[in-house]
Amino acid sequence: MTIPATTLTQLVDAYLAALGSADVDAVLALFTPDAIVSSPLYGEQPARDFYPTLFADTAASVLTLRRTLVSTDDSAPTVAFWFDFDWTLSDGTPAPFSVVDVAELDLEARIQHLHIVYDTDPIRTAWEAQQAGGNPRS
Repeated sequence: MTIPATTLTQLVDAYLAALGSADVDAVLALFTPDAIVSSPLYGEQPARDFYPTLFADTAASVLTLRRTLVSTDDSAPTVAFWFDFDWTLSDGTPAPFSVVDVAELDLEARIQHLHIVYDTDPIRTAWEAQQAGGNPRS
């Protein structure tokens, strides 16, 4: 079964809107109940645990979509989206980065596994300092 490209575009738009507004319920509504998120900073964990943690670590975020890419493999519906994440950590530290999210979907276009792919080097020090309750190292 092929998921229409418009459905996938709507999924990406809904995901980015919910992510940008830190709306846990709206984000989780896009996932299967047992969905997993794999993040370079937070590791692999259930989506229901990942998003409350991410949003607690976030003071603000502005998301700018660059591209949406749709898989042509009907047996494994997948959509990838490249966007800029202008992230401000909860302690006020800016931590912007570009990211590609790869979403493996079920046949109802719900996310089963989200793979978040980006270079953590530019933001890891600030993120680790916030996690430790301190200030970023120079």
